[in-house]
Amino acid sequence: MSQSPPQTDGTVATRTPGPQRSLILAGGGMRVAYQAGVLRALSEAGLSFAHADGTSGGTINLAMLLSGLSPVEMCDRWRTLQVKEFVSFMPGQDYLKAWNLQAFGDARGVRQGVFPHLGIDIEKIRAAQGIEGTFNVCNYTRKTSDVISHRQIDLDLLVAGISLPIYMPPVAKDGCLYLDSVWIKDANLMEAVRRGAEELWVVWCIGNINQYKNGIFNQYVHMIELSANGHLFEEFRLINEINARIRNGETVYGHTRPIRLHLIKPKYPLPLDPDFYRGRIDAATLIDIGYSDAQQYLQGMTPDGLAFEPDVTKMLDEGVGVSFRLSMSGGVALGLADPIEGAATGAEFSLHLAVDVHDLPSFMQDPEHAAVVHGHLSFAPYGDNVPAKGGVFKLIPPGDRSGTKLIICELGFYHDGTDFYLAGRGEIRGEASSGLAKDACVFEVQLRQGTGQDGPVVGAGILRMGLSDLMQLVSSLHATNAGSASEEVRTLVDFGRFFLGAIWESYSQRAAVEQK
Repeated sequence: MSQSPPQTDGTVATRTPGPQRSLILAGGGMRVAYQAGVLRALSEAGLSFAHADGTSGGTINLAMLLSGLSPVEMCDRWRTLQVKEFVSFMPGQDYLKAWNLQAFGDARGVRQGVFPHLGIDIEKIRAAQGIEGTFNVCNYTRKTSDVISHRQIDLDLLVAGISLPIYMPPVAKDGCLYLDSVWIKDANLMEAVRRGAEELWVVWCIGNINQYKNGIFNQYVHMIELSANGHLFEEFRLINEINARIRNGETVYGHTRPIRLHLIKPKYPLPLDPDFYRGRIDAATLIDIGYSDAQQYLQGMTPDGLAFEPDVTKMLDEGVGVSFRLSMSGGVALGLADPIEGAATGAEFSLHLAVDVHDLPSFMQDPEHAAVVHGHLSFAPYGDNVPAKGGVFKLIPPGDRSGTKLIICELGFYHDGTDFYLAGRGEIRGEASSGLAKDACVFEVQLRQGTGQDGPVVGAGILRMGLSDLMQLVSSLHATNAGSASEEVRTLVDFGRFFLGAIWESYSQRAAVEQK
């Protein structure tokens, strides 16, 4: 996604030879940090876009792009955003009449905190060249979803574009009330078609699963999912009709060739905004997931793209599982193959992982105990916060030492036009010996060139997870998709004892003593 100044510094481009592409950023609440990771992957792939469209949460990333931020800069700003700034409350006395509230909160946090931190600049957006940008905002007064050109957008309309009913009040402007368009549409494909886009690149964050969950909040989310997916599928039907007419020799909106679809989405539904707000997931993890999903789509895509059919947004159902984050750091040296030598002479290398077990019973029955992992690394020769393209995470009992778990972690990375593969293994021991007070896990790693373990070794070292790292792991550990508080506790205890063994209790006691 390259272009020349003063446009948008490596993010989107003027018309270039080849198909005209439109980037369509759908909504997804605060979780649209995911889209920044996707955009980084698309940028590395050299994709350019003549038009970009945003709806609901997607308008935030569109505004960042048009403000001149590169995808790498977008990721950096999302990582450092205090997510609680999204929420600002109404005056206290308003809550005394909760039945008459216009909304639970207001937009002060967004206006004064979120938008400035994310680098959103209205004047730069309005002056952006080399790309056509469109923002979708609900005109509540007329009950329409209005398309606003980037040249006409202002702060009020940008705020209105993410003002979801119940959570934020409508924005009054020019005699009308404006809101988030998600209840009418969550992505505007037809706007791109009318503008001549031959390839539609949709970044989709809204869930589409078979499960129907209990609870008022879950069912509020289901209503959004129904509305968002339903309108998207109606646009699919319209585009299929247009493509049929084109194949019969008609020219429709200037198109003489069928329109193609590329859609990038999570494999499992992203955690909801309350989980983000409470720290159960963070922006860094959402970025890593988006980057990995985009890389995997790019590797497997075909020129014809995807069918305009409802199944393209389908995600996998989750069982009751667990999620946690862990960090390790140490010395890694390029040009060495022995981890001990690399650790002694190497540069600082830090690895940050998010591990998801989407179905704990299946995970426990799997002999290799494989989980889903996403992550990023910081290493001076490669840079900071380099996201992984994909990975493997397994917990395997070695068999000769009771309770000890062998951790196997492998991650693919991309740097300066070259693929690298980090392969490492370490032990979580089943008993809390005195030595564990310093290192809960010693992780030997080799860095190989290429996309797997068969590539030549280009570096090696040792990463360590100390007591503070383990405490952070334990504090981030939480159950997912549990139906009750008791099921959540039972899930955590089962996994904690399996993963950490005796030190599940021991480390909690030590941490409590050291924190006094």
